[in-house]
Amino acid sequence: MSRLPLVIGFGGINSAGRSSSHHAYRRLIMDTLSGPDLKETRCSLASMMGLLRENQGEWQDGNGQAVELDSYLERLDPILRQGTLIRKLEKNLFDASAILCHKRSELRPDQERPLSFQLKRQQLPNEIPLGWQISEAGDGLLRVEVPDGLPVMLPDQRTLPVTSAGQLPSGFDPKAHYQSRNHPRGLQLTVNGASDAIQSLGIAWEEVLERLPPDQISVYAGSSMSQLDYEGNGGLLQARLLGKRVTSKQLPLGFAEMPADFINAYLLGNLGTTGANVAACATFLYNLRQAMRDIRSGSHRMAIVGTAEAPLTPEIIDGYATMGALVNDEALLALDRHKGRTTPDHRRACRPFGNNAGFTLGESAQFIVLCDDKLALEMGATVHGAINDVFVNADGYKKSISSPGIGNYITMAKAAAATRNVIGDEGLQQRSYVQAHGTGTPQNRTTESHILDEVARTWGINKWPVAALKSYIGHSLASASADQLMASLGVWKYGVIPGILSTEALADDVHQEHLDFLLAHRDVGPTGMDAVLINAKGFGGNNATASILAPHVAMQMLERRHGKAAMKHYQKRNEIVCSNTATYDEASRKGRTGVIYRFDQGVLDGDAVDLSRDAVRIRGREHDISLDLENPYADMCD
Repeated sequence: MSRLPLVIGFGGINSAGRSSSHHAYRRLIMDTLSGPDLKETRCSLASMMGLLRENQGEWQDGNGQAVELDSYLERLDPILRQGTLIRKLEKNLFDASAILCHKRSELRPDQERPLSFQLKRQQLPNEIPLGWQISEAGDGLLRVEVPDGLPVMLPDQRTLPVTSAGQLPSGFDPKAHYQSRNHPRGLQLTVNGASDAIQSLGIAWEEVLERLPPDQISVYAGSSMSQLDYEGNGGLLQARLLGKRVTSKQLPLGFAEMPADFINAYLLGNLGTTGANVAACATFLYNLRQAMRDIRSGSHRMAIVGTAEAPLTPEIIDGYATMGALVNDEALLALDRHKGRTTPDHRRACRPFGNNAGFTLGESAQFIVLCDDKLALEMGATVHGAINDVFVNADGYKKSISSPGIGNYITMAKAAAATRNVIGDEGLQQRSYVQAHGTGTPQNRTTESHILDEVARTWGINKWPVAALKSYIGHSLASASADQLMASLGVWKYGVIPGILSTEALADDVHQEHLDFLLAHRDVGPTGMDAVLINAKGFGGNNATASILAPHVAMQMLERRHGKAAMKHYQKRNEIVCSNTATYDEASRKGRTGVIYRFDQGVLDGDAVDLSRDAVRIRGREHDISLDLENPYADMCD
């Protein structure tokens, strides 16, 4: 009997804000909110952006001045909106109009005398070029004469052609919330995002450890691009060419699996399974598949799954722009020239399934906590949804490594079939929808729409609702499908599927016979959708589609398996968990919570391990690790 992997906690950060308690989702549908929901989300954003905090019962602005909360939030509303979601790149990351570069040049002597210059002795190259004549110039300087000319790299500046991005909320600095020690930005996002997910549980991590042996917890997390800013692999490759030294941290902190390593080493002290599947834009779903299989098989009872991507660097933007994948300012302006615009509409840079010209990069770190159904009931954990299945297929032979292929037809078809297996034909046809990959490129709008349309036709779906989250927050690469999942969890709480508001009309080449592209918010109610199919199409042929079940469907399944009496006991325990989660959320909105970061705490060495033939005992851990392992090849052995 397979165990059901349940989503019992979630959190993270992206350009819409903090994910836990659905705040980032609520930013997407902010125009539909009112009352406490709107107030809480405004508070959450204002706190993140350094514009609001509560101090000893008094609300204060970013300068420490007392404010009346309701009127202050009303005044802040335009600032909160302008400082979130896709927008023009802000200079806190880098100045897109003044990117450092070098221009290859050659200095030549004039006809009458050789080229001559002075420099300090320590600035001489180790290998003196042939023909250089060096003499003392006084004051600790050397004079160098070069008779034939000197090739040089002159410092220069350039302007990026792309200035739209889904960057974190204005004023939020992830490294300021813990002792970051020159960590790459992707790892700063990891610490903040994973902390949010773990604290959203409403269950102390120590309680989890008391219930489970250490080897029954797994962590799967990573990035697709690795850490390419200067503190990671970017600096490793650039330092010597910039006349600087490589640091001891740049290489190790640059590994793509480092988000998982940080969670294990500095947040959880995890001794269980760990790893990272790297699969371009489908990375999160690949990792989710690993965790789902762990829990479904019973080899593990809890898993943390996530991704962190910080691709907003000049080099990464330059790379994607050179490929023609990103919408640049000139193309964006051309899309709206018929409106008489003279400046690019950065807010609407990503226009999935409409007339578009490329995708928009975004940064994001998202994490979920999964556990099996029995453990969830024992702990009283809140059920936000269930992982039905995740399917992965490659494209086969390809003409271009970046072009789409047929693998996504297979993953979508399998996901539809798996969804039908649980909620039936009527459920699939009437109460499911799709979170499309929806990048905002001309190629994606035709290929993905054809895939979705063919799957809908095959399964007898008349008007399958299709959403595209990247229209709000951009393409966060490894975290893209995690962003889609977070929004889907919000739909089951508030009942509104975010519309593709940046797209005014569908492009002529979009397949739509059996599809219903949501160009406006769609109110379906919290129980109106039984399942969502989350789709991801990655470079290199990395295709993945997940079938995610609604919490009300998961609860019905739990009652069938465990009975009404067990569910009644669960509800009582869940009341405490919900109260704890609400307490964390309130403290976060007031700016009074910190991230989890346990550097050099509880470090174990060999003296903490007691080995026997039956078990591994770890000092301080409640449960032993059993060595009574099943032999899967028993029928082949003597």
